Amino acid sequence: MAAFFSRISIFKIFLAFTLCFSDIGFLQGATSLGINYGQLGDNLLPPEKVLDLLSSLKITKARIYDTNPQVLTAFANSGVELMVTIENAMLGQLMNPQAAFQWVSSHIKPYFPATNITSIAVGNEVFTDDDTTVLLSNLVPAMISIQTALAQLGLDSYIKISTPCSLAVLKESYPPSAGSFKPEVAQVMTQLLQFLQSTKAPFWINAYPYFAYKGDPNRVSLDYVLFNANQGMVDPFTKLHYDNMLYAQVDAAIYAMARLGFNGIEVKVSETGWPSRGDSNEIGATLQNAATYNRNLLRRQLQNEGTPLRPKLRLEVYVFALFNEDMKPGPTSERNYGLFQPDGTMAYNVGLSAISTSRTPTSSSTTSASISDVFSSATKAATMEYRQSWVGWITVCMVTFHVFMGRPF
Repeated sequence: MAAFFSRISIFKIFLAFTLCFSDIGFLQGATSLGINYGQLGDNLLPPEKVLDLLSSLKITKARIYDTNPQVLTAFANSGVELMVTIENAMLGQLMNPQAAFQWVSSHIKPYFPATNITSIAVGNEVFTDDDTTVLLSNLVPAMISIQTALAQLGLDSYIKISTPCSLAVLKESYPPSAGSFKPEVAQVMTQLLQFLQSTKAPFWINAYPYFAYKGDPNRVSLDYVLFNANQGMVDPFTKLHYDNMLYAQVDAAIYAMARLGFNGIEVKVSETGWPSRGDSNEIGATLQNAATYNRNLLRRQLQNEGTPLRPKLRLEVYVFALFNEDMKPGPTSERNYGLFQPDGTMAYNVGLSAISTSRTPTSSSTTSASISDVFSSATKAATMEYRQSWVGWITVCMVTFHVFMGRPF
């Protein structure tokens, strides 16, 4: 009898172990997917309608480029995780702790927690801004002042502070293991990384494989940058295989941080996208390429993938952008990154009527379907995989039970 209960106890331990380590997290869905909600347009939907649109897309994370009170009010009680932004021009003022406290008190505290503000982007691409010299000296002091203000108001455990960086901060990015920062940014970058490490905040990057293809279309594979099926590349030093450029860019940033002595800081993609139109010299800026890139990116997000260097840490990505913004300056492409037109109609189809469970598609063709089809189809596929995995675990448990009980099948 004692042997019987001993076997039962061992079985319970084994069952608990299998439950803990089985893959039950898929129900969280594409929790790593967000979208950039820019507002440089004179004909955009009101924030309330934008929230309805995000809900229909099942997107629960968004980034705005200011602290627009209309948006913050409209998003109250929606559950959408919101990243807000401090404009570059304000960094000098917010170095002052008192000014930072006042800013947080008036721009964040009145809306939180009803509006689920989870991140504050202090500036955007400060390291590569036209006024870099002045901004860089202000960046980390402003971040420290904002962090201190959050702590004084009891918000620091809910809201993380970081600053999105362009990949132009990298001196080397190929192969990924050669990733390194430019010498001219190393000093301030080290200060930034010390801050991020101490506050357990992520390193944000704006990563656009489109620019790499546009710059050298004869050498950069279009399928590689679009997440289409391709032979990819193998890092000669780590032997890790990369089948798309975005993941390679993320890992290059991880290696660059490691070269400055920082390991363990999570890298998140604050912007990535593909323009659906461009000027004559903007090679690759087509509707078909934009649809393919974003559709394939959505597919990857629904699989909650990590990069080859960090395969078990799902990569958080914010798609750029929700809308085409007609008031953005620059080349034509700048006004054509949106998944939607300003009135909420689709700029192009990023959905498929059916999605296979294969890792990557073999074609960049699109079909007429709504973006929600991507989510529903992939979720069904994940559900099937989940059920199959549980059948497998139950079988293992049954076999184990019979083994420990010493009974035949």
